[in-house]
Amino acid sequence: MAVLEQTPPAVAQPSPTRPKKGLRKYWHLYAAISPFYLIFLGFGLFPVGFSLYLSFHRWDGLGSMEWAGLSQYQYLLSDGDFWNSIGNTIIIWALATFPMIFLAMVTAVMLNSAVRFKGLYRVAYFLPNVTSVVAIAIVFGSIFSTNAGMVNAVLHAVGIDQVAWLNTPWGIKVTIAALMTWQWTGYNAIIFLAGLQTVPGELYEAARMDGAGPVQTFFRITLPLLRPTLLFVLVVSTVTGLQSFSEPQVLLQTSSNDSTFAGGPGHSGQTMVLYFFQQTFDNNDFGYGAAVAWGIFLVVVLFSIINWRLVQRRGD
Repeated sequence: MAVLEQTPPAVAQPSPTRPKKGLRKYWHLYAAISPFYLIFLGFGLFPVGFSLYLSFHRWDGLGSMEWAGLSQYQYLLSDGDFWNSIGNTIIIWALATFPMIFLAMVTAVMLNSAVRFKGLYRVAYFLPNVTSVVAIAIVFGSIFSTNAGMVNAVLHAVGIDQVAWLNTPWGIKVTIAALMTWQWTGYNAIIFLAGLQTVPGELYEAARMDGAGPVQTFFRITLPLLRPTLLFVLVVSTVTGLQSFSEPQVLLQTSSNDSTFAGGPGHSGQTMVLYFFQQTFDNNDFGYGAAVAWGIFLVVVLFSIINWRLVQRRGD
């Protein structure tokens, strides 16, 4: 008699679960990083968009806005004071940036070759950058004072006539440039030092074995390998230098009561951002101030691109 084999009952296979969508699966991660983007949206992106919208209107900050179209930008192109502020800013930037980069490079090379107290030197050179700009400007105003300034005292000691630093066009520019150079030299020296420490020491040893001196080693090895760092320093210095505001404002607000926001005699220290501040908050012309701000943005972007292209071309 044949025995019937019983087949085991079929086991139900679990139905494949559909993968959760990215937003629902990682919502807690997005929630964790959302405060940064919300703050950026409210205090960064929205003001930028509103300033562009405002530049097409006339508004004193209290009343209703009046549509102005492109008239604000048309007046900006023919505004002699705005072009004067551009010229002042470029001159001050050039007087401050190129000596600052040279001094920062020399300081970084010295720090890189120092044997003792490296950490102390780095802190000492970095301190000017974290010091209040207002405090620095007040000190420099005293140093470059016409009657009781330290600089004029040194000039008088060597038989040179005193200079009215804060009352002459070029004196104002040199004073502001000296302040900016002192403030940013140590900061950029630390950046150059970081770049120097990435250069392999074997290259210097090979150069010394081939009879290369310090000058040849610097221009043949150090400077080419520091080109990315130099590009970064130059672009950052351009962006910060073309937006100088606190330095001329604090330095020149005590030079004469009639030029508190005008940049000194002949508007010779009136930078672009200082002119923007004057139009917006002194004249209460927020619409034209927004147009000036966008003009400053275009100038900064243009100079940053030019500097980037020049350094890249020299590197090639």
